[in-house]
Amino acid sequence: MKVKLLIVTALAMVIVFTFTACQQTDVIGNVSKTSFEALVTKMSGEVAADEASNSWSLTSPAGERFLWSKDLAGTPDAAIEFDATPFISAGLDAAKLPTEIYTYNQANNKITIAAELGSPKAAAKADATAADSFKQLVDTNREAIGYHAKLDHYGVALGNGNMFEWAKDMSTNDKDIVFVLNPQPFIDAGVDTAKLTDWVFTKVPVMDENNKEIEVEKFLKPYEISK
Repeated sequence: MKVKLLIVTALAMVIVFTFTACQQTDVIGNVSKTSFEALVTKMSGEVAADEASNSWSLTSPAGERFLWSKDLAGTPDAAIEFDATPFISAGLDAAKLPTEIYTYNQANNKITIAAELGSPKAAAKADATAADSFKQLVDTNREAIGYHAKLDHYGVALGNGNMFEWAKDMSTNDKDIVFVLNPQPFIDAGVDTAKLTDWVFTKVPVMDENNKEIEVEKFLKPYEISK
């Protein structure tokens, strides 16, 4: 599987999400399920059960993971996990990250950002697939799913400006999956953005609570999955 880190200019318009659900026919909620199922099928070799967290995990070519609960009965409901090395090399003191949002595991040098999305509306099937579990996640907390029409991306919001994104149609999109971080807590904990490698630091437009477009800073880790 080929990794293609995209240049900053190609990412300048990433992550403009609308987090409001349709009152009747929820097109975004429904299509996000089918597009995620297509992603899971495309990356089937990188999707596995994580028994320790009762979750499914999707692993990027470089090792970042997106996790989602099998049944939403335990914790976390959704999470991203990534290598702390680039951040520590850029000055991060992991002990200074807010512990209510970030978990640093010194044993494997990973940082995890997890979200609790509520209790499921129905019990999960015993033989639920990875796609089934994601559909239950969407049904439980539709507001956590966003869509950016211009880039044709869906995303799961993990809180505090962190999220996992994927392309609605990978055959027409060169940004197939993207890990998105709010950089401010890392900067506050010592990260020098000029020294950070592997992640892209840039300003991106997002919609505020008044549906007005504003620019915010993000750390981005995008991939194009080989066809």
